Amino acid sequence: MKKKILLILAFIMAMGVLISCKAKSDADLQNKAKINDEAKVNDKAKVNDKAKPIEEKKPTEKTKEEKLLEKMSLDEKIGQIFIARCPEKDATTLVKKYNLGGYILFGRDFKGKTKDAVVKNIQSYQNASAIAMFIAVDEEGGTVNRVSTNKNFRKYPFASPQYLYKHGGMERIKSDAKEKSELLKSIGINLNFAPVADISTNKNDFIYKRSFAKSPKETADYVKNVVEMMNEAHMGSVLKHFPGYGNNKDTHTDLVHDKRPMEKFKSEDFLPFKAGIDAKASMVLVSHNIVEAMDKDAPASISPAVHKILRDELGFDGVIITDDLAMQGVKKFVGEKNAAVLALKAGADMLCSTDFINDIAAVKAAVTNGEIKEADIDEHVLRVLRAKINLGIIK
Repeated sequence: MKKKILLILAFIMAMGVLISCKAKSDADLQNKAKINDEAKVNDKAKVNDKAKPIEEKKPTEKTKEEKLLEKMSLDEKIGQIFIARCPEKDATTLVKKYNLGGYILFGRDFKGKTKDAVVKNIQSYQNASAIAMFIAVDEEGGTVNRVSTNKNFRKYPFASPQYLYKHGGMERIKSDAKEKSELLKSIGINLNFAPVADISTNKNDFIYKRSFAKSPKETADYVKNVVEMMNEAHMGSVLKHFPGYGNNKDTHTDLVHDKRPMEKFKSEDFLPFKAGIDAKASMVLVSHNIVEAMDKDAPASISPAVHKILRDELGFDGVIITDDLAMQGVKKFVGEKNAAVLALKAGADMLCSTDFINDIAAVKAAVTNGEIKEADIDEHVLRVLRAKINLGIIK
């Protein structure tokens, strides 16, 4: 009996061990399966990661003007920032020799000539230029007209803004801007040094007859409408004469000191310029007035302080151009120094120059000796090229 009981206990213990081993085996198999499954998932993830290409940041696409700039020599860059007074002789040859950014034409370039003759002359300048040129005029209407004084172009010269507004209001102003732009475009002119954004209500002021002769707000509305009409016609516009002539004398003939307080500019003179800038004017022309509230030590055209105000306070990012550097208002001031070099150092992008041959040589010398950085020239050229592209001058 005792033997039988011992056999039964041994059997029960053996069964316990067997069951325990099986449970452990099952657990091991489950763990192994789990590990295999996780490995498969990880391997699959690795495969998928390998399948996905690493995203590289694409370099920013270069603009049209940047691509043009890359191909330009220093001489070509320097030439591009000049709008030269069209010379009476060898105009076509000089375009090519100096890589000029543009010509501004005056009365002598139209006097006694037929429309066909002028078109032919302008086309010869463009044909000689590797980069399409600005061909500019001062066709303000009233006392300053270059083209419409010739009856071959228009029966009567364009009227002044004051006359137009008096005899037809803003609609007459707009229709005049449209007709003027279309006439200029038809002969190959693509930049008009207009509208005059100066405020003047005193008949004794030098600038009065050329101005709209209304309040700052009304002048701002006038400038806005003219710029918008010129933009529709793809005619380049030039707001002038920043920071505002006011009641000052003529800088063509002498040094001029503007003693008005800064607050007057901010509350009055800047308003038409800001309106034109907001309407996308192509250029702003800076005068030679010494505006003492901004810079008592230099004419506006060569003053870094004035250029900074135009960029930072009025938000203008287009082409800043000087008034003609041959005018006495800057020439008497600079003496032996070169006004073109000083204007570029101040922040101007384009230089309006009668004596462009000497001015170009002076600018090149300043770049060569390190007085002006070539990187700064590049920045000016990019603005010039961008303006030409926006106006459809460069296709």
